[in-house]
Amino acid sequence: MKRIAPIRLKSGLRIGHGQPCFVVAEIGNNHQGEFAVAKEMVQAAAAVGVQAVKFQKRDVEALFTRAGKDAPYSGPNSFGHTYGEHRNSLELSIDDMAELKELSESLGLVFFSSAWDRVSNKEMYALGVELVKICSADLVNIPLLRQSGAMGLPIILSTGMSSLQDIDMAVRELRGFHQDLILLHCNSSYPCPDEQIGLPVISLLRQRYGLPVGYSGHEQGIGPSVAAVALGACVIERHFTLDKTMRGTDHQASLEPAEFETLVKMIREVEKANKIRDKQVFPHEAATARKLRKSIHFSRDLPAGHMLVESDLIVKCPGTGLSPVHWDEVLGCRLTRSVYYEDQLDWDSLAVERTMIVKDVIPHMR
Repeated sequence: MKRIAPIRLKSGLRIGHGQPCFVVAEIGNNHQGEFAVAKEMVQAAAAVGVQAVKFQKRDVEALFTRAGKDAPYSGPNSFGHTYGEHRNSLELSIDDMAELKELSESLGLVFFSSAWDRVSNKEMYALGVELVKICSADLVNIPLLRQSGAMGLPIILSTGMSSLQDIDMAVRELRGFHQDLILLHCNSSYPCPDEQIGLPVISLLRQRYGLPVGYSGHEQGIGPSVAAVALGACVIERHFTLDKTMRGTDHQASLEPAEFETLVKMIREVEKANKIRDKQVFPHEAATARKLRKSIHFSRDLPAGHMLVESDLIVKCPGTGLSPVHWDEVLGCRLTRSVYYEDQLDWDSLAVERTMIVKDVIPHMR
């Protein structure tokens, strides 16, 4: 399969094959609707080394029916008596988003958002974001797909809760506008059991669509996210929280700052470990080989002219002499000089012409 070209953002940052993994702290609504907390989260995300922060934006009137808004909503994670009140209490204004974008970019971060409806999508585009994010829930939302594609911005599309046929349709729709599309393999369970993650799907999506593919993880640990990078994921998106015990449905599938910092560190270690693509021996390995590998030595004193047989030779450390890989080549050769017990064999000790290969016949060693 041909090399998939990376996608370039307006800021010059590239995402894709051969580029550093684009690590996204998904703040979502974990700010609990509090602008001060959102700012604190952006600063904390920058401190742990991510490349981007992502929020979520909803216009409750555009997104929900009247019945959906008025539905009673109670329980430990509720922020309102009805679902509409709950969702509204978690929303930040578009002015808040503009300020968060300015803060993020001042810290060297890419700022973007999942817009859950056409009104929010238009508002985020008006802020001048570099990326459009389409969440898994909207992968089958053709009007939103077409609105997003028409914006002309690179698109990151999550593929949770979707069949391959669903993804086929979404990719086809978006490619009708441009090719700057990144897919994220995703399981939309919160949290996702490890056995349901399916990391090999990353490769399947890359081969099927010829697009850069990343991973949006909802597991509670960090191992699968690190492994996804080893499997070629060019984006890692994980939910971010200041405290997993906070009220809300996403916090349990989120990483706290110390965990996120560990994740970023391990991702960068994996990237370094993936740089060498061919087998080679490095200088430090060669030094180790001289110490730990073995050389051919003489098992006893031998006179000049003696023809070597197996019982004349032993293999011992260090590996600074003739390697035992030449064992069969030296058998049958004659010595050009007298040698002594545990001397290292070298080519200068042997006559140029070998007469025959002679192997001792020692039944109990066969």
